[in-house]
Amino acid sequence: MKIIIIIITLLLSLSLHNAVAYNALDKFSSLKNAGLLLQDADGKALVSDNANKRYIPASTTKIVTALLALQSLGEGYRFQTNFYFDDQNSTLWVKGSGDPFLVSEELAIIAQQLRALGLTHINRIGLDGSFFQKHLVMPGTGKTNNPYDAIPSALAANFNTVHIKKIKGRVVSAESQTPLTAYAKSMSKRFKRGKLRVNTGRKPKNAERYFGELLSAFLKKERMTGRKTLVWGKAPNIPIFYQHINSKTLGEMVQPMLKYSTNFIANQLVLVLSAEHYRRPANASDVRHYMEGKLKQQFQWRNFSMRDGAGLSRKNRLSPQHLVELLGYFKPWRHLLPEIERRVYAKSGTLNRVSTLAGYVVDKGQWKPFAIMMNQSVPYKLRNKIAKELSRI
Repeated sequence: MKIIIIIITLLLSLSLHNAVAYNALDKFSSLKNAGLLLQDADGKALVSDNANKRYIPASTTKIVTALLALQSLGEGYRFQTNFYFDDQNSTLWVKGSGDPFLVSEELAIIAQQLRALGLTHINRIGLDGSFFQKHLVMPGTGKTNNPYDAIPSALAANFNTVHIKKIKGRVVSAESQTPLTAYAKSMSKRFKRGKLRVNTGRKPKNAERYFGELLSAFLKKERMTGRKTLVWGKAPNIPIFYQHINSKTLGEMVQPMLKYSTNFIANQLVLVLSAEHYRRPANASDVRHYMEGKLKQQFQWRNFSMRDGAGLSRKNRLSPQHLVELLGYFKPWRHLLPEIERRVYAKSGTLNRVSTLAGYVVDKGQWKPFAIMMNQSVPYKLRNKIAKELSRI
């Protein structure tokens, strides 16, 4: 009797599971502005619906950015930041390289290394952000204080965000590894209690100021004397005093970018790639031409548009066919994608009336690339349900 009950329970569970999956694909087939493509490991289309129609890709754009960066620099690449010391006026100059992962832990290492090299007194900290164009704001970036709207800058600390809290009216850092600076404390006027995480504002100079203040705080921890006044300009043409090599590889930066959909990291990467390619300060126009040029060269694509590396711009246009073709080349780095459902490794994208998902479904060891692009209001989890159904095809 128990065996019969177990069999019936399993059959009912399987039936319900298939009904949910069927409803997801049935729901998709009723959409007016959506496309879908699933291919097998050999490139044969298994499911296709409006596969060549262009849609707003949202954050699935980050797969494009990741591919371009990994192909150009390599997964093991490490960003470098150069420091120069002008002993005539005791000025430590920092030339920004667009490193997207200069977090507090890295700044602490920098201060320790500078001290180990014999630096004991600094009157001024010179900030050189000339690697990026002045007043740079990428297309699609909002004007909110939210961390996901952090603007890029050649010198950036903690993803150009500030994390503080108030305890009985006293402002402190919300991160044990991050000292409280004057600029961070100035943000405390925006809330009365609890925690606040915000970006550093719309002006790159504020981001650079926060970077300089944090560096100064870490230098002070290493018992560096001197005023450490912040100044802006171009680093002098003198030998490099210290070159900092980031502790994280590019692969270790791309992985959280894809998992947490970090817009800041994505835009920093494409800005760095374009600046290196064109040999001039990074800017939004060069990013567009760099991304589109590289994709045309590699894939011979036509009728598409790339305005930023994060996917915030609603002027970006890709098709499911574009994304699936790109995923064919991304397979060496597929381990960098998060597993969002069992046997589904993918990057999602969300904007107002935009829901997308692109990656791989894994079936019997085969990684099948897929792309789901819906440019209309849909249930939030619909894309995941569709992907789960695709994993069983």
